[in-house]
Amino acid sequence: MRIAILGTRGIPSGYSGYEAFAEEVGTRLAAQGHQVTVYAHANRFAERPASYRGIRLIYVPCLKGKNTSQFSHSLLATLHVIFIDRPDLTLFCNAANGPFGLLLHLANIRSAINVDGLEWLRPKWGRLAKAYFKWAARQATRFFDVVVTDAKGMQDVYRREFNCQSVDIAYGADLKYPEKPELVRQFGLTPHEYYLIASRLVPDNNADLIVKSFVRTNSKRKLAIAGGTSYKNPFQDQLKNIADNRVIFLGHIDDSDVIKELHCYAYAYIHGHEYGGTNPALLKSLAYGNCVLALDTVFNSEVLCAGEYGILFKKHSDDLIRKIELIDSNDRQAESFRKKARTRILENYTWEKITRQYLEMFEALLAL
Repeated sequence: MRIAILGTRGIPSGYSGYEAFAEEVGTRLAAQGHQVTVYAHANRFAERPASYRGIRLIYVPCLKGKNTSQFSHSLLATLHVIFIDRPDLTLFCNAANGPFGLLLHLANIRSAINVDGLEWLRPKWGRLAKAYFKWAARQATRFFDVVVTDAKGMQDVYRREFNCQSVDIAYGADLKYPEKPELVRQFGLTPHEYYLIASRLVPDNNADLIVKSFVRTNSKRKLAIAGGTSYKNPFQDQLKNIADNRVIFLGHIDDSDVIKELHCYAYAYIHGHEYGGTNPALLKSLAYGNCVLALDTVFNSEVLCAGEYGILFKKHSDDLIRKIELIDSNDRQAESFRKKARTRILENYTWEKITRQYLEMFEALLAL
């Protein structure tokens, strides 16, 4: 099959789960003999090789605005697909790209879209943006041949909100193990003597709840925060104002080896993501052997099997404080969660399984 993947910033990139998804699934499909093309933002890559790990790369320009770059890129990439490349099928990422399904439909090109999270509920967006995301998600359900949701809970949302029968395919993760404690020590951290947050510092990931709660605990350990922005971020400034000397801001970290070691040597990982489906960061924490404390959402509970593979906390400071102090004083319980964390990935979230599910979906799509 000739498969085009659109809606990401391009590969290789550590920017978000979309790029990891395109790379992990794309390379496995390419290894099976399929021609996979990923459309990339031209302005994000100083060097532009024609291929990467067996994936063909096409670089498309876009507007530079924060709110216009992805839309303009997706439009130009869609036009390239329709008038130049003509693949057998396309896979879009992000419900915000829902309107482009109409163009693909009119061009008689089979299409699927991974809609990902509930963008129209995220606090970081204004009223107009939220309205657009809700409208775009609806268009995705109207014009794409297949809608992919990444969690049973998200499948329920799309059935309830848009009367859409989606295909449930999650994200994946690769198992990783600790190797270089010096990468952790460079930040003044001691292995297994810190908690970790690794996420974008935006309100819907609830880092403020986590920091406010942590500074009220009696823990002698530190809280390391891997995340940040190059632009002015009032939310990040707010976090620094409520932090005490146990909270260490590491900034944005591009090096995947450093992120891996931070996970592997953490005492526990605290996950506050609220509006996504199966979150790649949560899967990564399990794949790296973390003891996990996660916000109790239908999506996080699905991944952790209602608390079997991690500790769920309510969106309330008192409950999170209680859960942190519970695990902080019980090394044996923390270790028990670490020992079985990777089992959950092997059960349901390997990239091999995810790729197999996408391949089955593609084959069914072409048979329509």
